[in-house]
Amino acid sequence: MIVFDLICADGEHQFEGWFGSSQDYSEQLDRGLLDCPMCGSKNITKAAMAPSVGRKGNQEPVSEKPNDNPSVPVAAQPVTNKTSTPAEYQEIIGKLAKAQEGLLSNSEWVGDKFADRARDIHYGDAEEAPIHGTASPEEVTDLEEEGIVAQPLPLPVLPPKSKN
Repeated sequence: MIVFDLICADGEHQFEGWFGSSQDYSEQLDRGLLDCPMCGSKNITKAAMAPSVGRKGNQEPVSEKPNDNPSVPVAAQPVTNKTSTPAEYQEIIGKLAKAQEGLLSNSEWVGDKFADRARDIHYGDAEEAPIHGTASPEEVTDLEEEGIVAQPLPLPVLPPKSKN
């Protein structure tokens, strides 16, 4: 399997394409089977790509795990090299952010104590109140198994003290 970074020459959209071989890519391009997932253009070319260079024999291997501490969840963030976001996406994200702001307006930030506080509220050891914070995938699974509702927020939330 080979992965190519592809570019739509019409809209300058960049995306990934997975192929069985370089020849598969060429054949699919020649047959008109490749199109831009953003605008549908068939004017596709390969983007310039850096070669995959292995480490030197005298270097320590880098951990393949992105996070050596399993208690701290790693969030994969989608990224782009585009400098502008289409207006319709900005509008959607704005509406989503406003909706989430409404959900959290009367909610207390409890940080990484979310699972403990949710249990306290569920079992009557703390007063019923809306809360939000962070929880590891294992903590969320444990809460679900106990019948405690915990829902992911649509957008990331910064802890209150980290905002400027």
